[in-house]
Amino acid sequence: MERFTFKKEERLCSLIVIEKMFSEGETFLSYPIKVVFLKTQLPNAVPVQSSFSVSKRNFKRAVHRNQLKRRMREAFRLRKNEFYQQLNLNEQQLAVMFIFIGKQISDFAEIDKGMKSALNKISRKISEEV
Repeated sequence: MERFTFKKEERLCSLIVIEKMFSEGETFLSYPIKVVFLKTQLPNAVPVQSSFSVSKRNFKRAVHRNQLKRRMREAFRLRKNEFYQQLNLNEQQLAVMFIFIGKQISDFAEIDKGMKSALNKISRKISEEV
């Protein structure tokens, strides 16, 4: 049985990698999520390190920002196993940042739909390059 976990090693914390990702990485929209990703060598032996962000400009209260980040993390956690399998076939590592760009608080179903679309787009772009 597969384990649906999101471990510390899978979280993107390195400021160097984040800066490099924003300067050299690719960007696309999958409403309500904006995705920035970069193929790179990661310090840990995981296929993907990811980070989640919500704008303080659109959501003043930390409660709402944290709620949206929790929903994005949960959507990623549930869909990451099939995404990891595709990356392991190509033996690649990615740094990915998911940024919530909606103006209103979205329910989990809408965020999950956007996450599914985003992960499919990433895997298509990666497979095209190989």
